[in-house]
Amino acid sequence: MTSLTFALAAPADESWERYKSRFMSADGRILDSGNGDVSHSEGQGFGMLLAEAQGDREAFDRLWQWTRLHLARTDVALFSWRYDPTNVPPVADPNNASDGDILIAWALQRAASRWQEPRYAQAAAMIREAIAEYLVVQRGGYRVLLPGVQGFRGEGYVDLNLSYWVMPALLDFAQAEPDAGWETLVEDGLRLLEQGRFGRYRLPTDWLRLDADGSLAPAPGWPPRFGFDAVRIPLYLAWADQLDRPGVSPILALWNDPARQPPPAWIDVYSEARAEYAASRGVLAIRALAGRDLRAMPAGLAPGDDYYSASLLLLARLAQRESAPAPD
Repeated sequence: MTSLTFALAAPADESWERYKSRFMSADGRILDSGNGDVSHSEGQGFGMLLAEAQGDREAFDRLWQWTRLHLARTDVALFSWRYDPTNVPPVADPNNASDGDILIAWALQRAASRWQEPRYAQAAAMIREAIAEYLVVQRGGYRVLLPGVQGFRGEGYVDLNLSYWVMPALLDFAQAEPDAGWETLVEDGLRLLEQGRFGRYRLPTDWLRLDADGSLAPAPGWPPRFGFDAVRIPLYLAWADQLDRPGVSPILALWNDPARQPPPAWIDVYSEARAEYAASRGVLAIRALAGRDLRAMPAGLAPGDDYYSASLLLLARLAQRESAPAPD
């Protein structure tokens, strides 16, 4: 990936230790502290990425073992999206979430390279194969990523979530498998982002409906918001060196509106109704990353950061480090 134009940041070791102590159980489960301490395949993927980036193999192995034992599906090499320890059984819905699958596969691919572990590489390849077979489809002139195996296809349409396109992961998949169509998936995801923006602010919504004729609209069934999912889009674009895309500047304009600071956690793209509470420190870290403003990057975790905010913050700092220019 082409380097972004800011300096290399210091490692986030202390923040990673705090993250583990607050959100990772002894057996390797990442706890969603803002949602009753449930766990998600997404959170396991976040944790595995951060552990690999810190060279923390002991934590990585605990996270991967828990994920295999509790979320791995028995029919395909994908992962159930939600684990609730208060339910019997804890995994009530076997459906997957494709962003969680991608994050887990990417973490394993990176770990295989770091620690020269063939078992990680084999697991990553199996997950990539399952994603390509069950979740990547052609619709409306686009190669698209379904959010899950079940529930997102209807008569003549698919419902999509552009934040599930983990762009740097998909580009790494393309390097590992140049002929598997990952690059086209990236290119079509970028086209969807450019076309699928709405309202006066021209913002993407968390959920997008793509019809067979190629038309796009906010997906019915979800509020038409630029919200908790879509905030990840500029994180992944920055990480993949795609900040020149037309969809980025409207997001930054919203976040940097001097009349509304701190920015709201979400906005309805049509009514322009806004959340009555501010965006989290994790979102502010993404704003700093996407705006190439190192001075605004939060230094580390704060006591009030919940799991999601803390994850976004550490991922933004990781993306910052990995996108920075190499020293001369």
